[in-house]
Amino acid sequence: MRQPPDTYADRLLQWFDRHGRHGLPWQHPRTPYRVWLSEIMLQQTQVATVVPYFQRFLLAFPTLPDLAAASTDAVMAQWAGLGYYARARNLHAAAKHCVELHGGDLPRNFDALHALPGIGRSTAGAILAQAWDLRFPILDGNVKRVLARYHGIAGWPGLPAIEKQLWALAEGHLPHARMADYTQAQMDFGATLCTRTNPACVLCPLQADCVARREGLTDALPTPRPGKPLPEREATALLLENARGEVLLQRRPTTGIWASLWTLPQADTDAALREWSARHLHGDYDAAEALPVIVHTFTHYRLHLQPLRLRKVALRDAVGDNDALRWIAPADLPSLGLPAPIRKLLSAVIPA
Repeated sequence: MRQPPDTYADRLLQWFDRHGRHGLPWQHPRTPYRVWLSEIMLQQTQVATVVPYFQRFLLAFPTLPDLAAASTDAVMAQWAGLGYYARARNLHAAAKHCVELHGGDLPRNFDALHALPGIGRSTAGAILAQAWDLRFPILDGNVKRVLARYHGIAGWPGLPAIEKQLWALAEGHLPHARMADYTQAQMDFGATLCTRTNPACVLCPLQADCVARREGLTDALPTPRPGKPLPEREATALLLENARGEVLLQRRPTTGIWASLWTLPQADTDAALREWSARHLHGDYDAAEALPVIVHTFTHYRLHLQPLRLRKVALRDAVGDNDALRWIAPADLPSLGLPAPIRKLLSAVIPA
């Protein structure tokens, strides 16, 4: 018996034409560089948050070669506050690879694009579909949720067997035209209609064939990740000011939390920070003023950071511009990549 035609994509495109987002800044003009930048910024971040960062980033780095030629500090300063900083490091590294290997442009070939730092299978497909209208599927969180509900797929989508099944479904629904619009339609549909909680099923163009709606499984699908409580960690940081009112910042290592950003000298224990202070400072550690604890949630744990403030301190050794430690005037703080909670702390206690 002949299968009925698959109208999934047609219905999504019809919905998109009436209700989708058509005025996003990376859509006008839609270039490979702008599409790539938007896709990286949109990973785990909502559109409303991304738009101003995207616009400022493009002002600083209008082209891919401009990004490749920029310093790490300049890139991280533009990214600071957007979170998930590995994205910025990978973006910068990928831009350099494009200059070295692809003549300063993003490659149009899937394997070459997928090989660049920070570009996974779904992101590569999204770039190829939106920048060149090529026929590639995507499978971001929104698409996983929609497909799991529409087809009634149980099991956490992060499991390899479930993800493989969802990729096959995503590929099977691809239209033969309007790939850029279809890709945006999928993301918009999941973000605004088939949402994680309280989806607007009565407005859904797919509701007649949605297994989750028919079987009362909308709240149960997709199957959530097996949960466990986030570990709680503690650390102590030093907010140090010299006689000129400058703040001492320390560059984080190139890997790990807040990698390559500038932050306050920090240690996991008060004893370790006391030892660091004895090696580096002329000043009385015990005279430090305790500021309110900062609570910041990362993907894998929750950090309770206790800042301690010491004023009019001096270092035992001079600090040069290329060192991991640097005295920064308050007026120059915005030019550096700072983690959002540290930037918020400094703006609250350091006069501009």
